[in-house]
Amino acid sequence: MVRFPKKITVKLAQREGANALRSLIDNGHLIDFSSNDYLGFARDASLNERTSEILADKRKIRNGATGSRLLTGNHSYYTALEAKLAAFHQTEAALVFNSGYDANVGFFSAVPQRGDIVLYDEYIHASIRDGINLGNAKGFKFKHNSLTDLERRCKVERSQSTSNAEIYIVTESVFSMDGDSPDLKGMAEINEKYNCFFVVDEAHALGVFGKKGAGLIQQMGLEEAVFARIVTFGKAIGVHGAAILGSGSLKAYLVNFARSFIYTTGLPPHAIALISAVYGKLEEDNQTKKAQLHENINYFEQQVESLNLKSLFIQSVSAIHCCVFSGNDRVRSMAERFQNEGFDIRPILSPTVPKGEERLRICIHSFNTKKEIRKVLQLLAIFTEEV
Repeated sequence: MVRFPKKITVKLAQREGANALRSLIDNGHLIDFSSNDYLGFARDASLNERTSEILADKRKIRNGATGSRLLTGNHSYYTALEAKLAAFHQTEAALVFNSGYDANVGFFSAVPQRGDIVLYDEYIHASIRDGINLGNAKGFKFKHNSLTDLERRCKVERSQSTSNAEIYIVTESVFSMDGDSPDLKGMAEINEKYNCFFVVDEAHALGVFGKKGAGLIQQMGLEEAVFARIVTFGKAIGVHGAAILGSGSLKAYLVNFARSFIYTTGLPPHAIALISAVYGKLEEDNQTKKAQLHENINYFEQQVESLNLKSLFIQSVSAIHCCVFSGNDRVRSMAERFQNEGFDIRPILSPTVPKGEERLRICIHSFNTKKEIRKVLQLLAIFTEEV
């Protein structure tokens, strides 16, 4: 047997002892209340047909990108998609990355410079934290969704920093582990007051909020207040990849300095054509799917109220609803009971969330039925009483 390092053996054992060891499971046969496919695009057969039509129009077979985008991987599908994204999201330019993780790591490791400050919400996504850690700027967290603490940090940094230090304020428009949203208008006002750069990750708002699902920033008319938006295609868009939206100068800078963009093979034509096909659906008939999603969210909230479960849930108007059950053992057991009843609901364990804030994360979709939604909540009421 090949020798294994003792230090990482110990770390695995510690995680297993805390009942926090992650593993890969396939619950595809269960009713989906866990995926990020909020609008059901990942299971939409018509998108395969649209994608084939887009590829056929080019009359050129190319199964892979063949290289990084700065070498041979920048095929014409990219040019068309980025123009479509810029127009759809009412911004000057868009740059596609291979994933949301790549986009955030690329941006935050390259854009804030040495001597700059990044102020980020304490619940910000791991990919943003990783990007900040890879860069040369200093990062400081502020209390979750707290305008008061954000402004306090801005005052401190403006009083202590050199005159040429830039400050970046970073948040998500919908938080992935809570489902809640910050006061984006209030944050934009603080951003302007202290002459900062506002950066918003719209991963879980895209497709769910705004006209045609364009996101919360456009719904609130804050496009001009935001320096950069990150939109990811692995949630409501139902495919893969991401884009950073901003100025032409920002795009040019990222092409030259974002290492997660420069040093990786580009997405293949089929992946880019598929993203384009989904955006075509957003422009045409998303209102039906989006309206059904919000009808289901409203029904979920009504049932939570009627079953006296409101105290269990973190407040949310998004597709993500979380109820906290402290302890990995407890939340794992609750999730397994749902799965045994045929519902795919997953536990969110520490250290993904802070110890003591372990939770069940219930995701609502346009394709969930009211009968399924009510049954899930009825089971939750029963399981809660029995624990």
